[in-house]
Amino acid sequence: MSAKTAVVVYGATGHTGRFVVVELLRRGFAVIVSGRDADRLEALAAERPDVAVRPAAVDDADALDRALAGAAAVVNCAGPFAVTAGPVVEAALRAGIPYVDVAAEIEANAAMFDRYADAAREAGVPVVPAMAFYGGLGDLLVTAAMGELTGADAVQVAYGLNSWHPTPGTRIAGQVSHERRAGRRVRFADGALQYHEERPVEQEWVFPEPLGRRAVVADFTMADVVTVPSHLAVPEVRTHMSVEAARDLRDLSGQDTPGPRAADELGRSDQTFVVDVRIAAGGGERRATARGRDIYAVTAPLAVEAVARLLAGRARVEGVASAGAMFDAADFLRALDTVLTVEIGR
Repeated sequence: MSAKTAVVVYGATGHTGRFVVVELLRRGFAVIVSGRDADRLEALAAERPDVAVRPAAVDDADALDRALAGAAAVVNCAGPFAVTAGPVVEAALRAGIPYVDVAAEIEANAAMFDRYADAAREAGVPVVPAMAFYGGLGDLLVTAAMGELTGADAVQVAYGLNSWHPTPGTRIAGQVSHERRAGRRVRFADGALQYHEERPVEQEWVFPEPLGRRAVVADFTMADVVTVPSHLAVPEVRTHMSVEAARDLRDLSGQDTPGPRAADELGRSDQTFVVDVRIAAGGGERRATARGRDIYAVTAPLAVEAVARLLAGRARVEGVASAGAMFDAADFLRALDTVLTVEIGR
């Protein structure tokens, strides 16, 4: 196994982790699968004998160090990230290798910027949190649409999902976030995260065709409220979710909305999405949209493209940075043209 191309996938046996493993192999990387459950890792390796197995629990720093030894980068796919992100990024910093995760948890992403910015910068290690459908894709779209602008009056990101069959990991992470907030909701306004107890409301949003006019849950807050203002001067970032998807996520038992089911040879579900970005700046509006299929499956090319660029020396900044700050956003999106249809308007 070449140390120059070996990438550790922590949480490799999860739904998103498996997509990341497949994408890394497709792009010619050597893959080391890691996580706390040795039996599940061995079962994955039996399916894919071209991967190496290195079990490690997040509370075992020595095991994490052994898992990352000789690797070129690590992708953390194991939620809840409130538990895993800190130990895995610390192991990456000790190893001196890039860290990428797919966290959608707002507080976990905020903590990554708050706690590890100095250490990552001093170590010269790039760290990219939320390199996923939520947080990463929206940030790339906003940054590409902003172009030469470094600030705006407000950003809105509307998620038009025809359905959302959450994975067990998504449900657990959501429960952890709910408990951390003591049931409160969160938004980004006046330049800061704010916690509140206002009831959610619905509003209409006009998506590009074929979705058109749809009801969304307003201020259904996602990780974009951390990634976008981490590098752009925007005092207000709002995200909205189609009511169909929000309703699926509220089914905590999972009885009515079981996890994703493969509907093609790539293992993707039949879920489709449109991400619609609107930016208010200087009295005008800029807009960007992305269309695709399966929010979990599309996270894999997002994360792996980030790894490829980091290992090729194509990072734009040092330390902890979101996708839009770390990479050339427009060029990054163009590289995903096989899985995303993107339109940028100014």
